[in-house]
Parts: sequence; C-alpha cells; structure tokens
Amino acid sequence: MSLKPPKHSEWLKERTSKKRDLHLDYNLIICEGTKTEPKYFKALKDRVELKEANRVQFEIVGAGLNTRGLFEYAQKLVQESPNGYSHVWLVYDKDDFPADNFNVTEELCRNNSSEDGVEYHAIWSNQCIELWFLLHFMYLQSDLHRDEYFPKLTENLGEHGAYAKNREDIFDILYPNLDFAITNARKLDMVNQGKTPTQSAPGTKVFEIIEKFRDYLNDTDE
Repeated sequence: MSLKPPKHSEWLKERTSKKRDLHLDYNLIICEGTKTEPKYFKALKDRVELKEANRVQFEIVGAGLNTRGLFEYAQKLVQESPNGYSHVWLVYDKDDFPADNFNVTEELCRNNSSEDGVEYHAIWSNQCIELWFLLHFMYLQSDLHRDEYFPKLTENLGEHGAYAKNREDIFDILYPNLDFAITNARKLDMVNQGKTPTQSAPGTKVFEIIEKFRDYLNDTDE
C-alpha cells in the first residue's frame, strides 16, 4: 500500500464524493453584480429553501466580474467546493461589453457542461436585468438603453416607490406577476431564436432559472 499522499485532484474528488448528498440539488448562482442581482436571487433562495431545503440548496456569490472572467471564477469555485454543484448559474448583463466577450460566455457554459457532472447556465440579459423586472408588467420588444428601464419601472411600481438598484424587496414586489414575466420572456426568447446573445436586443434568460424552481416557490403569506 502506497504511503504517498494523494494528488490534489484525487483528494478533491474523494472529498466531494463523501460529502455530496445525491438527494440534494446544489446550485451555485454567481452574479456579475455585487448587490442588485445577489439580493434578487437571495429572495428566490429564501422562498425555495423555506419548504425545500432538504431537496434544493443554493450558494449565491456577487463576484464583481464580467463575461469570461465570471465563467473562469465560477470554474474555480466549482473545483474548490466540497458540495459537488449540480448546476452553476452565471448571471450577467450586456451593458457596454464587446460583443465577442458577451457571446463567448454562453459558449463556454454550453461547452463545459456534462450530463453526469456540472451543468453551466448562461443567464444573460441584454441590456440589463431590469428588462426582466419590467417584463413583470409588460411585453417589451424595443431595444432600449438600460437607463430607460428605470423610469418605466418606477412608473409601474406605483405605490412601492421609485425603482433603484440594490432594493432588497424587488423580488417580493414583483412576485405576484411572476408567471406573466415568464410568459413575456419566453415570447421574447422565441423572437430571438437563432440569434447570438448580443443580437438578442432586448433579451433575457433569467426566466430559465425561475422556471427551474417555479414549482418550489411558495407564497410566504399563505
């Protein structure tokens, strides 16, 4: 029997296999932003785990990175985690990033996913996540600059006050219109079929992560 210490990769594989509970769906949500997106998805996490913590768990990271750098950081977290993530969701916006940088992240997610390993998901928005928020109130097919979403959201939020980034209550405010937003986002996705993320203006994939956990969501007031 060899007394040589195991290689790091072998040690990590062994540690992961011992600690991972195969009955649990471990999810890493890694966001380009450090406040708005993490706060929104923390509310999703709280609602899902309130009833389903024995089936679904999340880790949410606000990375402060963008596009390709975000993917590379996600890979690093996957390699270092003892949980053995089932799904890794990369949440990022188009903003003013070059087209190639924006498009390549989706390609990296697709090319590095495997059925028996980690599945990476490119949850992009063109131009910004505020498009997803606005789809809770209306179907929008016009390519607006991201700054134009703010007054439109403020108008539709009504008694809830002006929209501002980093609001901690935005998920709960929008939640009653969630299914309407999914319908609008899917309709927009059909319009963008065959286009690259950069060409999909406007467009968003946020509905994909919401749909994944829609059945687990519960109305906390009930």
